[in-house]
Amino acid sequence: MDAGTPPDSTPGEDGGTEPDAGTPPDAGTPDAGPWPTDAMLNYTRSYGVGTPQSVGLDEGLNLWLLDGHRIGVLRPGDTAPTWTSGVGQARQPFSRDSLAIGSTVICGGEAGRAYVGYRAAEMKRAEGISQRTYIPGPGEANYTPERYAEYQKGDLDAVRLQPDGTVALEEHIWRTTGASNAGKQIGIHNTNDFHYEEDRTVLSCARVTRGPYRGDLYITTNHGVTRIQGLTYNSHRHPGWYLITTEPDGSKAESLQCPQMHGLGIAPNGDVLVANEQMLGVLIPSGKLEEWDREYTWVGPTPWRFKGFNEQLNSQAENDLWRAFEQTVSGRYYLGSAEFGVWAMTPKSRSTGNWSKLAGLPMERILALKATDDGALYIGTNGAGLWRLEPDGVTLARVQEVSGQRVLQLVYEPTVTPSMLLVLTDQGLTVIRGN
Repeated sequence: MDAGTPPDSTPGEDGGTEPDAGTPPDAGTPDAGPWPTDAMLNYTRSYGVGTPQSVGLDEGLNLWLLDGHRIGVLRPGDTAPTWTSGVGQARQPFSRDSLAIGSTVICGGEAGRAYVGYRAAEMKRAEGISQRTYIPGPGEANYTPERYAEYQKGDLDAVRLQPDGTVALEEHIWRTTGASNAGKQIGIHNTNDFHYEEDRTVLSCARVTRGPYRGDLYITTNHGVTRIQGLTYNSHRHPGWYLITTEPDGSKAESLQCPQMHGLGIAPNGDVLVANEQMLGVLIPSGKLEEWDREYTWVGPTPWRFKGFNEQLNSQAENDLWRAFEQTVSGRYYLGSAEFGVWAMTPKSRSTGNWSKLAGLPMERILALKATDDGALYIGTNGAGLWRLEPDGVTLARVQEVSGQRVLQLVYEPTVTPSMLLVLTDQGLTVIRGN
């Protein structure tokens, strides 16, 4: 089966060679792209991609694969992926005291670039420091080299495709828009004050595939959602709420609740959809990266279009365990929970919604959702395979041709015609064309 021709090599700026990683498809005149247009094709059988934990496509339509400490790339024209081990945060064995406990997700970027997320352990409070995530810098009170080294753990690598198909570290992401962070090569942390190391584990990622901000990357972490352009980030936003408690002396104390955030989607109009364990939010991005973390709730350069919780399912303090958040072309929002099924939502106000649970699924455990241009919603379950909800919002059926019971990830590429839906399961990768 002819999947296209291998990329040529072109001169690099340093006088050497670098791969021609592919030309991003023209958003105005989409074509079929370099991959087979079969309505459904098992890439694990056809290309030997195995059973990776995460997959992604870059703008050049290179297929990226993540499998623990290994990164694989299947280029157009290749018959099998090329794997590289020990890159970036994976150059040390994974452990709690190493650079990472493990790898998490991979997303494509511009042609020939991908981003790899990692997991790090939660920080502990140090003597003399009241806040768990606070890290003093050199010359500051309570500074220690050991605590400062925590900045290097977890976070996100940018990696580059090499001429021979292998992968090399481009940069561990550290460049940001905040003045307090200038010149500090210490990974991803709060943009407005580098002392707060709150984004240590990357849980999901999504590349914007169309619209004025095409190419932007969003990652969700143990604390919020971070926006990335190229090698520069702005961290972070979160739909948090304040828990008020009574202290022993009778005084009131409040603490911001921002649990880990798995749910991440890009709406048809470019809004950013996020959901943590308790809340969900819809953010309207602006054209300036430095404005991403400016929190003025309903106003300002990056306001919330919606911020609330599912009061029909649980109280504010209880976990809804959201794992996916999508909006179909009809405008309806859908959220998938690790324990409570799929819920549809239409806003009543900026903070409340009309909620209804989707009936007909054989189980409640959901890991992935993906809305497609034909109006459908694909639903990835944790034990009952892949399901498709038709545009009518009622008709539901299992996609029997996709092997595997546990759907790990759904990635949609609408820049080619027919579009590509990557379905990653416990049995490998299948690509569905035309949705």
